[in-house]
Amino acid sequence: MSLWLRLVWAYLSWRRRGPLELFSVGSRAFRVWPSDLDTFNHMNNGKFLTLLDLGRLDLFLRNRFWQKMKAKHWYPVVVTETITFRKSLVLGQKFEIESRVIGWDAISYYIDQRFVVAGEIYARAIVRGRFLSRAGKVLKPHEVMAEITGSDEPSPKVEKWILDWAETTSLPRGKEAAPSVWL
Repeated sequence: MSLWLRLVWAYLSWRRRGPLELFSVGSRAFRVWPSDLDTFNHMNNGKFLTLLDLGRLDLFLRNRFWQKMKAKHWYPVVVTETITFRKSLVLGQKFEIESRVIGWDAISYYIDQRFVVAGEIYARAIVRGRFLSRAGKVLKPHEVMAEITGSDEPSPKVEKWILDWAETTSLPRGKEAAPSVWL
């Protein structure tokens, strides 16, 4: 239920935070709710990933990417994500999720997201995503950027470790075989 309340609030409140440029850092304030806690009374690790979705939605709404994607019947999906936890978030604690598009490669785009308390990083995630059309087509990031921004600018340089991570953690595409064989 808390996700739905936060989702509705995201759609109602994004304009208050002002517009963003494509590569700007978007910041969205949150507070740890009782429903966010695990048995150890800190925010559950799965809740971090759920809230990252709201941070990306806010970023895409504010830089007008979301509205343009919806008009073309495109949508983003997460392919891979990694998160590193540094400090716990506890009941009632205020924090911000900072999100920024950091670039793309031939098939995916990358977003850096951080959980920040008073300017200090508590957790950091790198998210790799793709764009799909409602017709089932996987869209190339440079095609999406050209359509949405009207420019065919190359991607900013994505750090090598991120590209290596993306390659190392890739699974076969959805229509390819992916047998579960344990070594």
